[in-house]
Amino acid sequence: MYPFKLKPATKAYIWGGDRLRNEYGVQSQDSIVAEAWMLSCNAAGASTISSGPLAGQTLGQALFSEIDKVLGENNSLSVYFPILIKFIDAKQNLSIQVHPDNCYALEHELVFGKTEMWYVLDADKDAYLYYGFKRAITKEEFRERIEKNSIISVLNRVPVKKGDVFFIEAGTIHSIGKGILIAEIQQNSDTTYRVYDYARTDANGHKRELHIKKALDVTDTAFVPGIPDAPSYISEEGYRTARLASCEYFTVDHLDIDSSARLICDTKSFTSLLFIDGKGRIIFEDRSCGEDGVIAESSVIAESSVIAESSVITEGSVIDVIKGDSLFLPAGTGAFRIEGKCSVLLTVK
Repeated sequence: MYPFKLKPATKAYIWGGDRLRNEYGVQSQDSIVAEAWMLSCNAAGASTISSGPLAGQTLGQALFSEIDKVLGENNSLSVYFPILIKFIDAKQNLSIQVHPDNCYALEHELVFGKTEMWYVLDADKDAYLYYGFKRAITKEEFRERIEKNSIISVLNRVPVKKGDVFFIEAGTIHSIGKGILIAEIQQNSDTTYRVYDYARTDANGHKRELHIKKALDVTDTAFVPGIPDAPSYISEEGYRTARLASCEYFTVDHLDIDSSARLICDTKSFTSLLFIDGKGRIIFEDRSCGEDGVIAESSVIAESSVIAESSVITEGSVIDVIKGDSLFLPAGTGAFRIEGKCSVLLTVK
């Protein structure tokens, strides 16, 4: 299987805006684009391969026959695609919500739970989000505050800015506030329990469902520090990088590339590349095919690459990338370089 770009599934939730279309090139027939599922095998919204022999297939369809090897050794005993990656445009506040862990979700929803990570792509001047409880409360107080619509008063209200990172473990109550644009890396799950939704109604005038009993079951009501640690960047030749999150479900790095970065997609895991700013290209050094699915002649590579010499790349391919592109690299893709001035989130399992 070759590396390829993905076309996202989109969601027109009532709190969304138009920034994903206008700034990230996300295509949708809906006037509102609240979420773009940039890497997804989820039945609620699957990403689609955009070019090459597999073009038009969903990511899940393409992986089905080769899932044991393209996902990598870290997923060798699973036929379940582990992660889902989104862009989220919160023009209005999202609901106050919580996600279950694996045990609860499998028992009650027959799906996996949801631990997630947020990288703030942009935020209005006075933007904020809710993240955990500012003091420990009991389940009884939690229920009472839900019933009296006063839950917000005991939550951490955290000001946010571009580049902030939040790790939201399953069971942590949270909400994205209006004026925030986020890249979210999460477990492959769409299970959400709402506890407060600002009395909003849908297009038919109905209030959206709350899930109070289940939220009471799964929410951790302990104190949570409101301000997470800032990422620590390390300078490498041609770029700088920071580890944003690492857990049993995913590992995420941010690469801020000034000229080039040489990386490897080994046999342990597939690699997701989500380009969040700038433009450039990817040169695959150890592959004989790229997103077009055909062998590229070394002379073509040499002509299209100012930096690379044909003696270095004898077989390979080049994929041009811009802000808003999402790429899937099968496990074992090997060495590749990202050249240009761009910013990318790199995720592996």
